Amino acid sequence: MRTQEGRNPFLVEPDERDERGFWHSGGKLIAGTYFSVSSDPVNWLAQVFTKPAPVIGVVHLLPLPGSPRWGGSLTQVLARAEQEATALATGGADGIILENFNDAPFTKGQVDPAVVSAMSLAVRRVRQLTHLPIGINVLRNDAYSAMAIACCTEAAFIRVNVLTGVTVTDQGLIEGCAHELLRYRRHLGCDVKILADVYVKHGMPLAPVGLVQQAQETIERGLADGIILSGPMTGHPPAVSDLQAIHKIAPGVPVFIGSGATPENIGQLLPWCDGVIVASALKRHGQPQQAIDPIRVQRFVETAQHVLHPEAVESLPSE
Repeated sequence: MRTQEGRNPFLVEPDERDERGFWHSGGKLIAGTYFSVSSDPVNWLAQVFTKPAPVIGVVHLLPLPGSPRWGGSLTQVLARAEQEATALATGGADGIILENFNDAPFTKGQVDPAVVSAMSLAVRRVRQLTHLPIGINVLRNDAYSAMAIACCTEAAFIRVNVLTGVTVTDQGLIEGCAHELLRYRRHLGCDVKILADVYVKHGMPLAPVGLVQQAQETIERGLADGIILSGPMTGHPPAVSDLQAIHKIAPGVPVFIGSGATPENIGQLLPWCDGVIVASALKRHGQPQQAIDPIRVQRFVETAQHVLHPEAVESLPSE
């Protein structure tokens, strides 16, 4: 992912902001809140990401203020976020999503304002390092705060665990928020994309709704810009048969893998989706609590590229 001059094209140079503060690469706006995109799902995906089937790496923020494991130092939180984002950009990831993964146990409602402030600062720091598209996930399901952070920091998308229906989770019953969220986005006047989970991990629908029906309702009634399919728990992949089923009923809406993708299984999963959100496989020893390893990022990205373009990748780095 380096140019002939040896510089990483996804690490920001000082002269790559325009007068509005947006990042550019070769004159093209990469990510920002108020850019205009087509309503065509394929077009928005192509405008936000520079390559097809983007690999979006997850930055698990250290415990934030107010959480049980908060360490008392926001400086450490921001430094770790910078380190993780740099590892993802250096390894060749196509996008970054920040989430408060270490704030467990999570609230099922709105998070503390201090969490919103801390995440906003973390996004700002990451944007100073890279012009990769950035997403926000405020766990467990604070889509309102995620949208606010994204709009104010010019992030490109948010992840919403429960956009429609009612899901039974370890936080209790979580109700969908599509009605309020889409009106809030319009009220803010921004174009942040909404990627919504279907059959979200660590949860099950309260009503006996099938996967295909829930996906259809999330797209047609929840108006999600893209959907995410995960396995039952962190680090577990979705079934290929489930991806195939969603692929058939939603040919025009981007479908992302939301958990469990590895270099070993990406060959079976990627042909049935439009992108992948990955965390554990990029960490040292594949453990979620470890730091991101840029070599593992590079290996994953190159493996994914090999799936898309077998002739383009001759060899992969060994661990």
